Amino acid sequence: MTIYPWQQDAWQQLHALRGRLPHAILLHGNKGIGKTDFAEAYAASLLCESPQSDGRACGTCLSCGWFGQYAHPDYRRVRPEILDGVKLADDGEGGDGSDGGESAESGEDKKTAKSKKAPSKEIRIEQIRALADFMNISTHRSGKRVVLLYPAEALNTISANALLKTLEEPPPDTVFLMVSNSLDRLLPTILSRCRKFALPMPSTEVALAWLAQQQVRDGDMWLAEQGGAPLAALELAQAGSHDHQDELLGMLARPSVETALKVAEKLQKAPVLELVVCLQRWMHDMFSVKLGGKVRYYPRRHSELAALAARVALPDLLKAIDLARERRAIAQHPLAARLFIEDMLLDYLHLFS
Repeated sequence: MTIYPWQQDAWQQLHALRGRLPHAILLHGNKGIGKTDFAEAYAASLLCESPQSDGRACGTCLSCGWFGQYAHPDYRRVRPEILDGVKLADDGEGGDGSDGGESAESGEDKKTAKSKKAPSKEIRIEQIRALADFMNISTHRSGKRVVLLYPAEALNTISANALLKTLEEPPPDTVFLMVSNSLDRLLPTILSRCRKFALPMPSTEVALAWLAQQQVRDGDMWLAEQGGAPLAALELAQAGSHDHQDELLGMLARPSVETALKVAEKLQKAPVLELVVCLQRWMHDMFSVKLGGKVRYYPRRHSELAALAARVALPDLLKAIDLARERRAIAQHPLAARLFIEDMLLDYLHLFS
C-alpha cells in the first residue's frame, strides 16, 4: 500500500491515535494528493496481524494477502459504481489512485448493477444498507472490521442519512474511514460524528521530485495546471494529449469573435467540463495577476495573462468568474456542446469590449 513522501508526518500523527482510535475518521484535503491510497494503507494496517513498528501493514501475513486481493472478510469499500475498475488521480480523487479489481465493497447484487443503463455517480442507499449484515456478525479474525467510503460527497441525501444512523450507534470493533475532497458538501451531522484529519498538499519541491521519479517530463507545467496536486498532474501527463487545452488557451490569450467561433466548432467533441475548468483556471490567474499575485495554473503564460488583466475591470472579471462557476454545474450534460462552448467563449470576449 502506498504512502507518498508528503504523507509521512500525517501517517505518524494518525498512527499515534491507535490507542484511542475513533470509530469514524474523515480524511480530507485537496483532490489529487493521494488521500484514498493513504486511507487504504491505513485500512490494511488496522487489519494486519503483524504490523511494523511504524504501524504499516507487514504485507506478508494472511490478512495482508486477503487485503491485497480485495477479499478480506472484515473489509468493505463503499464507492460509486462508476469507480469500479477505474483508476483515477484521486479520491473519487476516486481516488488517489486506488482501484482495480472486484471486491464486495458495494454489497449490491450484480444483477441490479448490470440492469442499470449507466453506472451511478452516487453512493446509494442500497450500498449503506448492505453494510448491516457485514457489521452484525463477528469478525473473522477476532480483530477489527474496516469500512472505507469514498468520496464522501458522493453520498446522496438518503444514503447520507442512513449512514448517519450507523455513525450515531457504531458497532463494536468497527472503524469507518471516509475520504472527502470537499467538506462543505457533507452534512454537518456527519461531520460532527467523525474525527476530521487533514492530509497536506506537498510542497512544490517535493511534488516535482516525485514526478521526476515517475519520469514525467515538464513536471512543473503539469503540476501548476493541477494546482499543485501531484497525482492529478501525473494522470494528466500520462494522458499525454494537450491539444484541446492548447487550442482553448490560444483563443483565451488572443480573444476575437472569429477565433472563438472556430475554436467552438473544433472543440465541440471535447469534454466540455474540462474546457470550463480550463477557463476557470485561466480567469483565476487573471484575477491573481491583477491583484499582484502569482500565476498559479499557467505560469508559462504570465506575460499574456498580465496584458489581458490590464484590460479588464475587476468587477467584470468577478462576474465572469461567477458565471463560469454556474456553467460548471451543468457542463457535464450540455444540450448542444458547440452552442454551449460558443456562448461561454463569447461571454469571455465581453470582458474586453
